Amino acid sequence: VCCGATKSGIPGQVVAAVDINTTANQIYGHNFPDTPLWNKTIEGITLDDFNKLSFDMILMSPPCQPFTRIGLQGDVRDPRTKSFLYILSLLPRLSKLPRFILLENVKGFECSSARELLVKTLVECGYTFQEIMVSPTSVGIPNSRLRYFLIAKIATENLCTLTSSKILDAFPHSSESDSSEQPTVLSPTRPGTCQPEEEKQESPVLYKLETTTDAQRKKIQNSNLSVRQIQEFLEPQDEVDLEHYLLPPKILLRYALLLDIVQPTCRRSVCFTKGYGRYVEGTGSVLQCCMETEMESVFTGLDQHSEEEKLQQLLKLKLRYFTPREVANLMGFPQSFSFPGKISTKQQYKVLGNSLNVVVVARLLQLLVS
Repeated sequence: VCCGATKSGIPGQVVAAVDINTTANQIYGHNFPDTPLWNKTIEGITLDDFNKLSFDMILMSPPCQPFTRIGLQGDVRDPRTKSFLYILSLLPRLSKLPRFILLENVKGFECSSARELLVKTLVECGYTFQEIMVSPTSVGIPNSRLRYFLIAKIATENLCTLTSSKILDAFPHSSESDSSEQPTVLSPTRPGTCQPEEEKQESPVLYKLETTTDAQRKKIQNSNLSVRQIQEFLEPQDEVDLEHYLLPPKILLRYALLLDIVQPTCRRSVCFTKGYGRYVEGTGSVLQCCMETEMESVFTGLDQHSEEEKLQQLLKLKLRYFTPREVANLMGFPQSFSFPGKISTKQQYKVLGNSLNVVVVARLLQLLVS
């Protein structure tokens, strides 16, 4: 969030950054050594402490686990919403209301009880607000990371109205783009229905468990010229320890059919999660480094080979994980951002998987304050 605020170009000073994750705090302190960093829970901060800060803006990303579509969806019953609910209880009691608020969470938050309580509190405090679902593809970054954002400002501010058209103008999308990735401004009275996802209609499998529908979706994504190519976000190959990031044989043999494989010229990649590098399915794309080998030729009829033959076929593709630096690039972090030497690769992936896209945050802040 701090990187997003910096990138937005809006002059300001961070008066406090609060988190209880020690690894995240080490990384934050390494990159922002002059910012007051509070290693404590939100609910451990008193009303008096908040009033002393006299802040103009709150940027927050409450724990997403209570709202994820694949989780238990405990919503406000989940103990992890405690800090968020505490903020909402404090907001009306602050001696000076913050002029601006930005909140981020996962898809699913928009139809939660927590969201209803948030909106009720904002209205009672005199804020105007807009809610939007947006992915980094809307700012030209080849990574799917659809997220819920709310931007709010105190109604007494003599600022431009947060209209839907202005928000969508800030996130232009091509007619060629994947419809599921297009930015959507939500209706305040009916932000989302969050019905269970419909089962996908079966379509013929081409190869690698990939159906004709999957292939068509990826083709649409890769033909969207408003999105940059993956290769623009890669580290120079002579700076990457290829052996360190190559997928090990046991992963190739066990999960080859589940991998989301992209090439340097692709204009798409799937969302990187905190499990990237440890788990395979749904945690992020892997990169094909050998372009001389056709992916289809490797996967067609693969199940008819022996284990050793399968492995030899798969090794031809030279599949590797994206490095943490490359994931950071796809998340919009500036080149000046870095990790302390003591932070392991696993920890770097985990923190990045819990992060926000810097460019999206910057664009929303510019809208909010302009």
